[in-house]
Amino acid sequence: MNILISSHAFAPSLGGIETVSALLAEEFVRMGHSVVVVTQTPGGTDLTEFGAPIVRAPSAGQLRGFVKWCDVFWHNNLSLRSVWPALFLRKPVVVTHTGSYCVRPSGLDLVLRTKHALVNRMTSVAISGYVASFFKTRSTIIPNPYDARVFQTRIPPSERKRELVFLGRLVSEKGLDVLLESLGRLRQRNLHPRLAVVGSGAEKTQMEQLTRNLGLESQVEFRGAKSGVELADILNEHQILVVPSKYNEPFGVVALEGVACGCAVVASNGGGLPEAIGPCGITFPNGDMNALSTALERLLTRPDERERLIAEGPRHLVQFQPQRVAQRYLELFQTVTL
Repeated sequence: MNILISSHAFAPSLGGIETVSALLAEEFVRMGHSVVVVTQTPGGTDLTEFGAPIVRAPSAGQLRGFVKWCDVFWHNNLSLRSVWPALFLRKPVVVTHTGSYCVRPSGLDLVLRTKHALVNRMTSVAISGYVASFFKTRSTIIPNPYDARVFQTRIPPSERKRELVFLGRLVSEKGLDVLLESLGRLRQRNLHPRLAVVGSGAEKTQMEQLTRNLGLESQVEFRGAKSGVELADILNEHQILVVPSKYNEPFGVVALEGVACGCAVVASNGGGLPEAIGPCGITFPNGDMNALSTALERLLTRPDERERLIAEGPRHLVQFQPQRVAQRYLELFQTVTL
């Protein structure tokens, strides 16, 4: 099968869409299919390490040629810039919705209304039930995969001395301030867990100042942005991954990475995060500092509870293996190309 992939963002850019597109492109190639990736991300090589060409900012002629070549055009998030040739050539289009336009149209937002109108004419995939709920058309739910080769448990959870790790952009919606405030409340209960903050962003200075204001300098370490094996090593040092997002996350690959590295997870319960966490963690209402501090106290003081959650990981993660997710996509592609 000839598979054309539209990934508006791709390596060397870092992010969820970039990671998922690369993981699945590699699996499609490994399974014997021909793959081409089109993207608007500049730079980098024009050939992936697994043999799929990358076409950056393709011209209209190039794009039309690749659409004509393919059997199916998969969009990892709908791109109006690249979908148009498929509409004229009547090629099968499969669109995976990952969150950026998962709001109901209102007012005169023509781009959003156009995307929602096009979705009704295409084969729709959503990465979570939460994301699927925003569209009138029925969506097949296929969750995002995680990189199972990189994110693995290498240090037994029982041997870990570090307690908490936060992984995410340092921006308001990711809720690091909620976590820091919760640590302040735990101090009143005579609990002083250490927290590693992994990530960078516009609010780094503000979060460092909040740490000082709360008197948490001895507990909190800002470790900057990390990825790949270096990130997996950090997760392996810790007992609990905290995902305190204030907004409704569409899914939560970061939770899968933590579970794969042997962490129990404490996360906000809005959006698709609970679908990613499954039985491997506990949730609390978005932005609720009291509920978060209570959840953290529960896992910090009950190692048997942590062990029970961690033990659920291998069974839960099977459905998010890249090979399993790629196979589900291929089965869907086959139905639209008949």
